[in-house]
Amino acid sequence: MTIEGKTEARKQKIRLGMVGGGSGAFIGAVHRMAARIDDHFDLVAGALSSTAEKSLASGRELGLDPERCYGSFEEMAKKEAGRPDGIEAVSIVTPNHVHYPAAKAFLERGIHVICDKPLTSNLEDAKRLKAVADSSNALFILTHNYTGYPMVRQAREMVAEGLLGTLRVVQVEYAQDWLTEAVEQTGAKQAVWRTDPKQSGVGGATGDIGTHAFNLASFVTGLTLDSLAADLDSFVDGRRVDDNGHVLLRFEGGAKGMLWCSQVAPGNENALKVRVYGTRGGLEWEQENPNYLWFTPFGEQKRLVTRNGAGAGASAARVSRIPGGHPEGYLEAFATIYTEAAAAINAAKAGTAVDPAVTYPTIDDGVRGVAFVEACVASSRKDGAWVKV
Repeated sequence: MTIEGKTEARKQKIRLGMVGGGSGAFIGAVHRMAARIDDHFDLVAGALSSTAEKSLASGRELGLDPERCYGSFEEMAKKEAGRPDGIEAVSIVTPNHVHYPAAKAFLERGIHVICDKPLTSNLEDAKRLKAVADSSNALFILTHNYTGYPMVRQAREMVAEGLLGTLRVVQVEYAQDWLTEAVEQTGAKQAVWRTDPKQSGVGGATGDIGTHAFNLASFVTGLTLDSLAADLDSFVDGRRVDDNGHVLLRFEGGAKGMLWCSQVAPGNENALKVRVYGTRGGLEWEQENPNYLWFTPFGEQKRLVTRNGAGAGASAARVSRIPGGHPEGYLEAFATIYTEAAAAINAAKAGTAVDPAVTYPTIDDGVRGVAFVEACVASSRKDGAWVKV
């Protein structure tokens, strides 16, 4: 494996804390697995739940020192910043409305932040957090994990090299079916907070998975969104946020796009797909078959580029761990973000420049994502009028 940091002598592990992610929390477990895969982090502290009792119980399950299982992120930030062996980085894996105050508390104390997406539940908080991050000496990493897939890096490299020519059309979609019925009314934890605008923000599917689709399209193409026109729906009776969205996109420079996100599309589990077309050719990638990238030069046969096969370049190779024919997927892509974060954190600790190949979503990507969601909602409320982002 050639991810930054794995070819060097083993550095001391980065002391990591976690906010949220206690017993039964899906995304917290994913972050912990991702942090362990390449073995750059050591989880040593946590404010893992909304109460001190639950946080302590969750911490004990993970083998944490009870003295470092905190009842709130405020207590954790203050006490860990005062310890000689305090955490150097923190993972924030809470519902969206907690991202801003939690990240702010740690950034202001010089502790690096690795935060789940979307950045915040509203654009005002996103801009405030960017101001805090910009004035802090700590790094901010946003876990848009789909940017960690080797063939997504490959697609980005091919676009940057000009193999597609001038970009014209971008098609991206992210379809799921798990909210086809009113699951939130059964008390299902993951559904309850995602459909509560006080916790998720004004966007439902747009905030939860639409931001992933938008970020993926932006990451692969390098294009900047200028304006959009959105038609959002809440198809399930009583649902307070959107569960389906159709969005037209206009990019700076003239390229056009379409984005579909839905959590009420039966038969779709995690169907994230992106297609990019230019004057010289096209690319197609889908998350459920992540080790394959289709490339079609104009007027020629479609070509399959595989993760370790002919046609794959350096950007895919440096984030691959497993020999060809053995699939790398969701957890490994998440681990790539953590390993890129580790490379940047270690460079900051050493006072050296980070390798230019190191790539991860930043606070700016996060602000753009929240701006995208709020623009979608604003456009839909105006019957699909075009809105500047």
